[in-house]
Amino acid sequence: MVTSLLSISLGAILINNFIFSQFLGCCPFLGVSQKVDTALGMGLAVTFVMGMSSALCYVVTGLLNALGLNYMGTLAYILIIASLVQLVEMFLKKNIPSLYSSLGIYLPLITTNCAVLGVVLLNVQNSYNFIESVTYGITGGLGFLVAIVLFASVRERLQFAEYPKSFEGFPIALVSAGLLALAFMGFSGMKIW
Repeated sequence: MVTSLLSISLGAILINNFIFSQFLGCCPFLGVSQKVDTALGMGLAVTFVMGMSSALCYVVTGLLNALGLNYMGTLAYILIIASLVQLVEMFLKKNIPSLYSSLGIYLPLITTNCAVLGVVLLNVQNSYNFIESVTYGITGGLGFLVAIVLFASVRERLQFAEYPKSFEGFPIALVSAGLLALAFMGFSGMKIW
């Protein structure tokens, strides 16, 4: 069991990273990655939502299957994710208003972040049990956190770098994201037990 959880964890963080390997969740990745502190806040919020939605959606999947309503799964998952994002948004607005304002429009976009829905759908597709689902959700979020913080730190350093004028702004961000994705591709041949 421990080997299975370790394999799921390392796979979600490094080998099958949602951003760099599966290309899920690129909108907030590119939009909120201009400062490390903002990227850290977004990564933590996504990790929380992924972990909680994995747990809740596992229970809901069992209920839907028992009632013969498994075709309603995706709709139920979207409602659960939207509710969790609303809770995170209310918490940040009340307790950390500076982070709430710096995340701006990207905070409600966690609801439509395909990485969050992707982790839930992959849990169902891979037939993970409850512990494996929650582990995959949390470590998938941690993989998102690692990706967005790494990219934000690169983007902060790019402000002082010299590159051709035609690469200013978004083009250099895309080139940097591509190079980081190539670096993470080095983990793709990694075998875990």
